[in-house]
Amino acid sequence: MPDTEPTRARLLRATQTLSAKLNILLLSAMVAIFALLGYLTVRLHRQHLEQNTLLVAERISDVIKHGTTEYMLRNDREGLYQSIRTMAAGPGMEKIRIFDQEGKITYTTDSGEHNRVVDKTEEACYACHAQSQPLARLNRPDRFRIYRNSAGTRVLGIITPIENQPSCSNASCHAHPAGQQILGVLDTNLSLAKADVQLAQSSRRMIVYTGCALLLIALLSWFFVWEVVGRPVKALERGTDRLAAGDLGYQIDVRSKDEIGELAHSFNAMSSQLKAEHTENQAWTRTLEQRVEQKTRELKRAHEHALHTEKMASIGKMAAVLAHEINNPLSGILTYARLLRKWIDSGDGGKNRRQDIDDSLDLIASESRRCGDLVKNLLTFSRTTPINLQSTNLNQVIDRSLRLVQHQFDLAGVHVELELDSDLPRTVCDGAQIEQVLLGLMMNALDAMPQGGNLWVTTKLDREEGVVRVVVRDDGCGIPPEILLHMFEPFLTTKETGRGVGLGLAISRSILERHNGDIEAHSEVGRGTTFTVTLPWDESIENPPANEITAAASGRG
Repeated sequence: MPDTEPTRARLLRATQTLSAKLNILLLSAMVAIFALLGYLTVRLHRQHLEQNTLLVAERISDVIKHGTTEYMLRNDREGLYQSIRTMAAGPGMEKIRIFDQEGKITYTTDSGEHNRVVDKTEEACYACHAQSQPLARLNRPDRFRIYRNSAGTRVLGIITPIENQPSCSNASCHAHPAGQQILGVLDTNLSLAKADVQLAQSSRRMIVYTGCALLLIALLSWFFVWEVVGRPVKALERGTDRLAAGDLGYQIDVRSKDEIGELAHSFNAMSSQLKAEHTENQAWTRTLEQRVEQKTRELKRAHEHALHTEKMASIGKMAAVLAHEINNPLSGILTYARLLRKWIDSGDGGKNRRQDIDDSLDLIASESRRCGDLVKNLLTFSRTTPINLQSTNLNQVIDRSLRLVQHQFDLAGVHVELELDSDLPRTVCDGAQIEQVLLGLMMNALDAMPQGGNLWVTTKLDREEGVVRVVVRDDGCGIPPEILLHMFEPFLTTKETGRGVGLGLAISRSILERHNGDIEAHSEVGRGTTFTVTLPWDESIENPPANEITAAASGRG
């Protein structure tokens, strides 16, 4: 059963080939032609046999007529009947009958019909009595008839009129009136069984011979079509398959000079041209690859040069910022150090300046810490701190970060709205570093709303992209577009001097990149800023209970 469909498919493909279609067409035409020729041959043979039988029947009828004339003239009925019985006993004879002019059977070899009067519409009388007046003479075709006897065998009947000859009308024994033209009819019936058997045998032989001839011609035509059409077309098909498989330059062996041969020549020319063009294209490809590789090396050198130039520019910018940021506290430290020296070198050794000295020392310490924090932030940015990846609940990290700055939000009049997904899955990250990022974003939002405002912190899971998003949005003053483009670059800040050096967002971005995450900023001046933190989510980590943090719409303020 499994092989049925492939076999059927192969047979279907075989019958759809060009050579198969030509063979089917030729075979159909030959079958039709041979069938017509066979039919015509059998028909002509039948007519020939029937014509020969008619001639034989006519001769026999004439022989009977002339052979019985002498008996009729002598009115020797017994001799007449004996002569007819002798002739009727011959091979192929069915029966012999004599009708008078009234249709009465005066004699017959069939004892059951003696003295029977036949109807004028019967087959033996219809030829003469079809019209109102009986015919005195019949044409030759009208004298013959073919019918079937009670046994179903075909029978040929021939009627021969018995004319009233002068010898009959003048005879003394049984003279007939001279005005009577026809004395009666001699009806001779010959069986066509033997002729039908010969015809059937001839028809069977004709069918066998025709079938053999048809088979032989079909084989010859199949061989001819295969050699002239099938084989060259198959070679073309193999050539196109080889060409499609990449065997460029494949050549077909051309053996004919007909249209298919010309097509094969064209295919060979096309294959050679394709191979030449492919070789040329490969040469151009190698040349282009070499040129691309050369240009790539040049671009790489130019890129390295540009990076080096940018790095030097960044170093110069950083040096300028550091020089500016560190110069102010160092100048204060130097000034108070000189004052301290002056007070100590005074006559009382600075005893009367005790409070001033303490204040000056406090200022020196404060400015020193400021320089230390600046250097510490710079080291944090420039040095990659190892991250401690653990399964972390981001809702808990956000809640913990907010608790650290909640008091400052309350003092500044900032209302905080948490929209945390209670079904948020756990995330693999360094909770402390992510908390540092969130604290930085919250403090930036606080700085953007000096007159108070609203802060929204939202968490949500994107299952299609496989990430967790933390959105921090405020309705503060916003960020101009020209600054937003460079928001995450080092040393870019919009704060007042002394309140930051522009490393916070750069550090946050560095932390998220090490977590395979990202951070994006969107802002409109006067309408607020939105920061979106994206972290990858691992579905295999077990989720926390839903009631750990249920603050989907809770507020803080």
